[in-house]
Amino acid sequence: MRRVGEAVAGGGWSLVVPLKPLALAKSRLTRAAGDGLRPGLALAFAQDTVVAALACPAVADVMVVTDDPLARVELTALGARAVADSPPSSGAGPSRDGLNAALAHGARTVRQQRPAAPVAALNADLPALRPGELERVLAAAAAFPRAFLADAAGVGTTFLSAAPGTALEPGFGGASRARHRASGAAEILLSGVDSVRRDVDTGEDLRMALALGVGPRTAVAAAGLLIPE
Repeated sequence: MRRVGEAVAGGGWSLVVPLKPLALAKSRLTRAAGDGLRPGLALAFAQDTVVAALACPAVADVMVVTDDPLARVELTALGARAVADSPPSSGAGPSRDGLNAALAHGARTVRQQRPAAPVAALNADLPALRPGELERVLAAAAAFPRAFLADAAGVGTTFLSAAPGTALEPGFGGASRARHRASGAAEILLSGVDSVRRDVDTGEDLRMALALGVGPRTAVAAAGLLIPE
């Protein structure tokens, strides 16, 4: 079995994972977790996402785009690479345009080092992510110049890919499913990939992710939370 962080021989996908500064991340979880636990949950989500992504046989590397120093240390220790956000996040957090600028910056950085690699943006809040399900999504995406996967709500996006030589053109934030479809990206319509679609923004999202089965760091961080049914 490939070790976490060990590149696929002969190539593989590069994933770009954006993460806000932890103090600002997952603000909609405040009601369920409070401001004291929320940053730790955001980090745990990202850790479990990165570990699962690096365990996927089709993934060569993961580039985390973040300005958070703790997140950089913790995620690079798991085998990810890290690059600072561009432009830096400030104030109440990056806007949708700021998120997409960060993703485009991450994709450019990856391609400076691996110009022939297929690249995909992946949400950092997929704590139930399964390597095998991600591998199926990547295999489906490889058939198209650009492709995306809608989130579990059917409104947003958790994954966007670009083939070698094709710009990523991220349009994340809000109703990004419609935005990515309008941009010409093919929608990946697969059953049985719920873990790649289950991002976590609210207490209800976290409850659903826990029902799927989350990674060990999220399980510890969420232990004892009273999440309403």
